[in-house]
Amino acid sequence: QMLAYCTSRCNELETADLCGFIFKKDSPSSGLFRVKVYNNGQAVKNGSGLFAAAMARHFPLLPMEEEGRLNDPDIRENFIERVFSYRRWKDFLAGNPTIGRLVEFHTIHKLLMMAHSPHIYRELGTLVAHGSGQKPNNLFRHYEELFMKGLTLHATVKKNTNVLQHIMGYFKQQLSAEEKTELMGVISQYHDHLLPLIVPITLLRHYISKYDQQYLKDQVYLAPHPSQLMLRNHV
Repeated sequence: QMLAYCTSRCNELETADLCGFIFKKDSPSSGLFRVKVYNNGQAVKNGSGLFAAAMARHFPLLPMEEEGRLNDPDIRENFIERVFSYRRWKDFLAGNPTIGRLVEFHTIHKLLMMAHSPHIYRELGTLVAHGSGQKPNNLFRHYEELFMKGLTLHATVKKNTNVLQHIMGYFKQQLSAEEKTELMGVISQYHDHLLPLIVPITLLRHYISKYDQQYLKDQVYLAPHPSQLMLRNHV
């Protein structure tokens, strides 16, 4: 009966246009992680609750998390980033998608994906480059799978530092000696865990505006979710 309910509920949620789902911690039905699975009254392993497992099967690309884990700043930032990325992807699919528009989508997400997985970013680039030889629906489905897979890999201080230095390279010649020293110092302090990510991001956004770097202005990495959430103040 519970399995039938789970299936029915998943079918109902197909119309909800979900971009993410948060499960109850330790719930026998809704826990996503570390839920005790019993066999003849004995706990035999840790797994997912029945409803959580059904949701994961039914919506394999949907960002999902467990409420207790969201107290971790890195897990919280990654989850919210995936939620807003999935929303942008769904909006792309809903807006008369073409291969040309996929190229645009891929371009503005370049630095974001580099911060999560440079390897998958390169895979996505190859996929888009050969997109004209595929049926659009197959191309979009494959891109979506790789895109969401890449975002599940957490951005790290090392990968973020590489992206920050990459951004700086776009207008390095325009910076004054003082600006260059300041920016390199702030990135170095972030790398050494002395400053949160928001500090070098804010300084880079200032210079991007000052030197009118349109390509960088369009990069989702610099504002992947509403600034009011202040998620990068803690990572």
